[in-house]
Amino acid sequence: MGEGMKASVLFVCMGNICRSPLAEGAFRAEAERLGLDVTVDSAGTGGWHKCDPPDPRAIAVARRNGVDISGLKARQVKADDFRTFTHIYALDHDNLRGLLQVAPSDATAEVGLLLNLVEGHAGRAVADPYYGDDAGFDVTWNDVEMAARALAQRLVEEGWR
Repeated sequence: MGEGMKASVLFVCMGNICRSPLAEGAFRAEAERLGLDVTVDSAGTGGWHKCDPPDPRAIAVARRNGVDISGLKARQVKADDFRTFTHIYALDHDNLRGLLQVAPSDATAEVGLLLNLVEGHAGRAVADPYYGDDAGFDVTWNDVEMAARALAQRLVEEGWR
């Protein structure tokens, strides 16, 4: 499928300050570990956090797991993302619906729910930690790290390099 091409992955949640930057960080780390040459980004379906850094609790949980996401800045999904990225993954059902509603007619990206990539987790949303305590960010990290491993392995198996 992707033989000879470079994969590009966009992770999408609502505000792009918690789940999607964590997914971006976890996937970057896994892709680097496997030597996978891939472009990675994250965005939100909403634009109210535009240019904000990730939530301090997200930065902290990523750092505890050896990943630095402190330099990331929130942005909103744009129509061109559907032509620029090969894969776009929503972190929950609401954001998946939102993506499908704004996808242009000439979209080329594969769009799906992130945890559908993980055996036994299809149909599940990545835990949203925003309104909870710090422990919720650990749960979210576990979700995105598990998905990052599954996605990276899938891309390798499909010949993306």
